[in-house]
Amino acid sequence: MTAWIADLTAWPLALPTAVGAAWALVVAGLGGWLTDVSSWYQNLRFPSWRPPDWLFGPAWTVIFICIVAAGVLAWRDAPTGAERALLIGLFLVNTVFNVAWSLLFFRLRRPDWALVDVVALWASIVALIIGVGRTSTDAALLLAPYAAWVSFAAFLNWTMVRLNPRTAPASPGAARPARSV
Repeated sequence: MTAWIADLTAWPLALPTAVGAAWALVVAGLGGWLTDVSSWYQNLRFPSWRPPDWLFGPAWTVIFICIVAAGVLAWRDAPTGAERALLIGLFLVNTVFNVAWSLLFFRLRRPDWALVDVVALWASIVALIIGVGRTSTDAALLLAPYAAWVSFAAFLNWTMVRLNPRTAPASPGAARPARSV
């Protein structure tokens, strides 16, 4: 065997690691593309305790690394194909809610709808923690930063809705004001 070939016991995790990393890049890319910090966003009222915009990128990078690591550990420790299928389903549901939040808040300019979504996102994270925790305690612990960040984001979203009550149109056809009063 040649010296450059790594320990063969690591190879079974290469595919889930690659898939997880690709997933994280796609989800982060979609979220970034959907996040439009246009004049509409800049004109919103923010709480004094809102983190600076530059913090969100590094925070999500760390969170996505933890999510991928949790997924790989749970995949490795899942005893059956059915358990792995359940994990994939939980991650997919979570992904939909994750991406939908950026779409609702930034693209559709509906912080109120995004607030409903972030509650569903948080519930999907809890389900994910329970699901991966059945196979790996370490994987469940790796999802704690995600749950904490989304809990904070949900409170921030709720506060934004309260501070900007006129950002949502009164009816589906009504015009949205560019600046809240």
